[in-house]
Amino acid sequence: MTAALMFQGTGSDVGKSVLVAGICRALTNKGYAVRPFKPQNMSNNAAVTPDGGEIGRAQALQALACRTESSVHMNPVLLKPQGGVSQVIVQGQVIGEGGMSYFRSEKGTLLNKVLESYDILKKESDFIIVEGAGSPAEVNLRKGDIANMGFATKVDIPTLLIGDINRGGVIASLVGTHNLLPSNEQKLIKGYIINKFRGDISLFDNAHDIIKGHTGWSSFGVLPFLECVGKLPAEDGVALDHGQERGSKERIRIAVPRLAHIANFDDFDPLQAEEDVYIDFIQPGSPLPLDVDLIIIPGSKATISDLLFLREQGWDIDLKAYARRGGQIVGICGGYQMLGQSISDPEGIEGYEGHYEGLGLLQITTTLSPEKTVKLSSVTDHLFRTQTSGYEIHLGVTEPVTEHLTPWQTVDNRVLGYASKTDPIRGTYLHGMFSEDEFRAKFLKEFRGNETSSVNYRQSLDNSLNELAEEIETYLDMDAMIELAKGTAL
Repeated sequence: MTAALMFQGTGSDVGKSVLVAGICRALTNKGYAVRPFKPQNMSNNAAVTPDGGEIGRAQALQALACRTESSVHMNPVLLKPQGGVSQVIVQGQVIGEGGMSYFRSEKGTLLNKVLESYDILKKESDFIIVEGAGSPAEVNLRKGDIANMGFATKVDIPTLLIGDINRGGVIASLVGTHNLLPSNEQKLIKGYIINKFRGDISLFDNAHDIIKGHTGWSSFGVLPFLECVGKLPAEDGVALDHGQERGSKERIRIAVPRLAHIANFDDFDPLQAEEDVYIDFIQPGSPLPLDVDLIIIPGSKATISDLLFLREQGWDIDLKAYARRGGQIVGICGGYQMLGQSISDPEGIEGYEGHYEGLGLLQITTTLSPEKTVKLSSVTDHLFRTQTSGYEIHLGVTEPVTEHLTPWQTVDNRVLGYASKTDPIRGTYLHGMFSEDEFRAKFLKEFRGNETSSVNYRQSLDNSLNELAEEIETYLDMDAMIELAKGTAL
């Protein structure tokens, strides 16, 4: 029999994804077979599953917390925003695109796929820990909802509500959510968790009576603001607005333009884990600094749109000035495409049919096509003479236009990226390459003068998940959560 428990939030960025990861690890450490599940996710930070499908990056982290392989069924509906619509990915594969009217009209079909994936996970687990999206209080969107109460009412799953006290107004958020929900949905919520508390937790003691008086809900604990959370990958781009704290050993500064449709920005997490590396996400309206060691143009969900956005910011001028000074530039995926001579979209796949001039910093051209490459890849890196691995998620074919290029990374007989023979400029389609410790050390060697790195990135992730699980065991009522979930064993 499979037990299940759902976590919804009073809003976005209240800590649902990380909290679910911590609870998954805590239950896994108790010997249970646990699976994470998010019916619908909206994120351009995607991961690739072993069978070549796409899911939200947060669910990949949660699978890691469960010490199991990721699966497309852990996030059966993934929406990747691109302008006014979203690319719709169902059970790992792109099926089309649409706006809110699309989701309302297709709710039945999408919900059936969600329930199908949920049933598949039930067969292989003792516990399913479900994460909602956004907030159930967005009642104006209830008609098309399959992510929060639209799912919870269908499977009759007990739910806990997460409130973020760090942003203020947490009592009002909880009570307001209760008041906006119909009685049948109010009854599914069995309690709440207060997240990101700073200071003396006892100061919140009398607030529990106030919340219960208005909602009838009980507290399952107050979780303090935890440093280990900052060591885990963030799902939402809002995390990039907060910036990285400068380390005491900072020597290497890397600038990354904050593109409007930035994607897979967790590429930079392993670099941020290095004490002597500082990633400076340059916000729109600010020039790209020219006194940095390296500029990386990140991935993008809408490459042509972000190329135009980059020009609007004047960043193309900054990049060319930086290149004239001999500065090192790396492009990843969409950023790689932007570095080239041109990007063509003959079929208007991104909504920008035509031929667009690139940055002209790398002698390549790219043609976008409907076929999407989604796969895990183990590659040979010819510049750093090592192997590394990661994943590809991209549209388009890139070709060299001169002989002044050399293959940077290859897999089998396929070139994933090229480097200039004359300038320190290169690009690749490979995401996740910095997670490999040996590659990252060799990549940083030219800046730090040695190959030594004290960071085992994957081990540090595992340690942070264990630390998070321990904190959850300390501050939250795990026994009560287990009993609540088992009370509705499926």
